[in-house]
Amino acid sequence: MYFCVSWDGASNGAGMLSFYTLFYKEMLRVWKVSIQTVLAPVLTAMLYLLIFSHVLEQHVEVYPGVRYTAFLIPGLVMMSVLQNAFANSSSSLIQSKITGNIVFVLLAPIAYWEFFLAYVLASVVRGLVVGVGVYLAALWFAQPPMQFPLWIVLFALLGSALLGSLGVVAGIWAEKFDQLAGFQNFIIMPLTFLSGVFYSIHSLPSFWQSLSRFNPFFYMIDGFRYGFFGTSDISPWFSLAVVSGCLLVLAGFTLALLRSGYKLRL
Repeated sequence: MYFCVSWDGASNGAGMLSFYTLFYKEMLRVWKVSIQTVLAPVLTAMLYLLIFSHVLEQHVEVYPGVRYTAFLIPGLVMMSVLQNAFANSSSSLIQSKITGNIVFVLLAPIAYWEFFLAYVLASVVRGLVVGVGVYLAALWFAQPPMQFPLWIVLFALLGSALLGSLGVVAGIWAEKFDQLAGFQNFIIMPLTFLSGVFYSIHSLPSFWQSLSRFNPFFYMIDGFRYGFFGTSDISPWFSLAVVSGCLLVLAGFTLALLRSGYKLRL
């Protein structure tokens, strides 16, 4: 395959037009099916909130003076951001590969790094839109404080970019929907649910606490929640370092994968 430019770099004077065009295409795809891409995830998160808050509200106090429902909201918001950022890039790529229209993108004058940025930034936008939707809907149940808004924004951006990059990798690797579903069911979902969305890791036995520290999703959730309550299971600076490091490594790997044309080169 040869991106009518160079898949290795330059864009034949097209500037950033290729990036903007691909980014616009991705955002248009999201809005065209917004009931599926935005409203459905918000409804799912609300069902989690309704069930868990109803069952555990009177029995669990994770942080002193913080209602369980309020504790749960940031975790559900971040979980929705991460899952939808991953779903956006991965589903777009696998659909394009299966239907065959990926060839029109690959023949366009676009460099591999523009390709990467367009898919990842579209994933970030979708993740953040869904996250804001979940937060606004959850205000009906409780209103968690926002003690450090910059931490909230920072972890939301880094986390969605990280999962958007992972979605690009999954979309390139998968050749059919079954493989992508396996990636989601056996990697994304377990890591998300075992990251402290519904609990503090300090409530776990010591072995599981130690194991949780190897889960990068834990640092995203914990750092994000710190922005609301000013309290976390681990230092937000350490969480920031872990998440930033994971993003740099994964972004580098994804760019190398794209540059090589793995499973894309014709």
